[in-house]
Formats: sequence, C-alpha cells, structure tokens
Amino acid sequence: MSSPVLARPRPEYGAGDLLTAYLPGSFYYSSPGGTLLADGVHAIVRRGAGGSHADAAARALAQAREAGVAEPIVAGAIGFRPDGESSLVVPSVVRRAPAPEAGDVQGTHGAAARSWTVTPRPEPADYVEAVRKALLHIETGDIDKVVLARALDLTADEPVSVPPLLASLVWANPAAHAFAVDVTAPGDPAARTLFGASPELLISRTGNTVVVNPLAGSRPRVADDPDDAENRRRIDDLRTAEKDRAEHEIVVRQIVDVLRSLCSELDVPDPEVIGTPTMWHLSTRITGTLAAPDDPASSSLAIAEALHPTPAVCGVPTSTARDVIADLEPTDRGYYAGLVGWTDADGDGEWVVTIRCAEAAGQAVRVYAGAGIVAGSDPDAELAETSAKFGTLLAALGVDGGAR
Repeated sequence: MSSPVLARPRPEYGAGDLLTAYLPGSFYYSSPGGTLLADGVHAIVRRGAGGSHADAAARALAQAREAGVAEPIVAGAIGFRPDGESSLVVPSVVRRAPAPEAGDVQGTHGAAARSWTVTPRPEPADYVEAVRKALLHIETGDIDKVVLARALDLTADEPVSVPPLLASLVWANPAAHAFAVDVTAPGDPAARTLFGASPELLISRTGNTVVVNPLAGSRPRVADDPDDAENRRRIDDLRTAEKDRAEHEIVVRQIVDVLRSLCSELDVPDPEVIGTPTMWHLSTRITGTLAAPDDPASSSLAIAEALHPTPAVCGVPTSTARDVIADLEPTDRGYYAGLVGWTDADGDGEWVVTIRCAEAAGQAVRVYAGAGIVAGSDPDAELAETSAKFGTLLAALGVDGGAR
C-alpha cells in the first residue's frame, strides 16, 4: 500500500514579515481586514475599448484559474479619469497575514534623513484663486460641489527608497489602508511607485456583505494639544457645522443611490467623527447585503467602478466637476483620487480611494492633497486643509512642515 500524500501546510506570516519583505515592484496592501503582499506578474490586466476594468479582471481571473493559478487575484491601481492610467495585474505569488499592529513594525519605521527641494503646484496663492473660481461655478449653479487638489514636487539629494517610507506610514497608523503599487509606464525614465495610507474605504466585499465608508468634511488635528481641549472643540465644531454636514450628505446620497440598485438591505447610520494622526473627518460607515452576489456587477471591483469617483474626490454633478477640475488644476491627477486594491475570482476584495498618497521615481516624489469646495467654503481655510492633509506623507518623508 502506498503512503498517503500529505498536503503541504500553507506558510503562516505576520504582518511585520510581509512589510519587511516588500520591495519596489511588489504590491503591498494592509488594512484592518488584513495584510497582502503580491509578487511577480502572471498576467497584465488591460481594459478593452469601451469595456470596464471589472470585465477585464473577471476574464483574467478565469484564465488564471484555467492555467492552474491557485486562488488568483487582480491587484493594482486605477487612475482618477475614466480614460486615465491603470496598473492591474494577476500576481504570480500572493501572501497574506493578519492586520498590522504597532508592535509589528516598531524599529523599521522612519525614512533616512535627506535634503529636499520643494516646489508647490500650484503656488498657494494660485490655489486660493482657483477655489474662488470654483465658488463662482457653485454660485451660478453649474455644480454643487467640486474637489480641488494641489501637489508638492519634492526632489531629494539621493534616490528615494520606498520601503522605509511605507513602513513609516504603517507604523504611524496601523489602522489605515496602506499601499504600495508599481505604476511604471512605458517611457518612464525610472521605476515609479504609488504609495500612501488612505483613510477612506471605497468598497469592501466579503460574500454578500459590502461596506462603504465615505469621508467628507474635515478639520486639522492638533498633534501637541496637551489636554486635548482644542481637538475636542474641533470635533464638536465638525459634528455640527452646517457646511461640512451638507458636504458629507452630498457624498452619502450619491453612494446610497448606487448601492440601492445592488443591495436587498442597506444600513446608513448617522455620520460620526473619526481621526487620523493629522485630521478629523466626518465618516459614515454604510453596510449592505447584496441581492445577487454572483452577478458580475456585484464584484468588489465592479462596485468600486460604479461608485468612482465619489463626490468626496470629484464633485457633483460628476462630469461637470471633472471639467472644472481639469480647467482649474495645473497638474494632472494621474492615480491621485483614483482607487487601489484587489479583487478575487469570487468577487470579494477591497478598494480604497487613493488619497494621502504620493508617487516616487528616482530622486523625485510628488505628494497630493485636496479639499471639497461647496457653498460657504472659505478659500484660505481650504488651503489650510490641504496643508494639513500633506502632513501624513511629509512626516514619513521627513520634510519640515513649513514646506506645506
């Protein structure tokens, strides 16, 4: 009688193991739901003319299963504009671990000290003027809301290493949705990596349950408030401010309209205030039960595409807001305010809005931040909000706050 064949046990990893193993070219993603590290490229996922990324992903996943890839996923990033950049692949190897905790990465955080040259795009005064122009569009009824972004172009005196920056972001806020994606395009003079720590969950799907967690309405957080009195004041102000609640309601309303067509049950609680190391945000955690989880339109990526772009990063109405953004922002957004994440062959997965992010290539890093403009917005306050939002990435980079 032959000996039984024993199944090879699946290796068990800790979150710190996968973070330490990350190298540029890999796909890294961590959130409260777990940690994922993917390496190699089994297939590149390209959307056909007139098709969706979700359709292309479904075809690629089916082909990967037929080719013998165990538990294939599609992972990567999609840009802000519908005709913009995308970088999606079926990886060759996928490793998973639990969600990171502070102890997993202590001792690995922090970027090496370096000198930086910082160039704002646009200049702060020009951003304030762009907000004023956006408010004119709102006053004339062209739009109800638009999100205007600005960028900082940073140049270091030596090549920038992404792994310690990623570790720094995870260490600073293990509960964030941290990511690093290779987005190198043909013709790029150096490898290009999109990385960040997004606070905003676009869609998480597990079985027939979906969760969407939009953020809109913000206040800068006081990092060195000794008795937290000022932070409590800002939280109370954010919770009751008419302008911020209106801005938040615009976002929630559009998301609910999309989810109602897919869900048999939907729970939409009142907004609450959540915090990151640099900001306070109005947050609504929406939970739904899918009516037809086997329908391709209910995959995590299909729902993400249906939701994207939410008013939290674009505006209302969407097409007009996009036109205003293209007219008023001097720098193409690329992957900023797009989406990053993963989906599997069953449709489960997680996608986040690509904010609190940067792109690194060689000695250059571009950091992005945006603010929602609605009736009643103050241009100087919106500039201050973007400056505060830069803080997450600038802290990881070791850049002095005055650069904002």
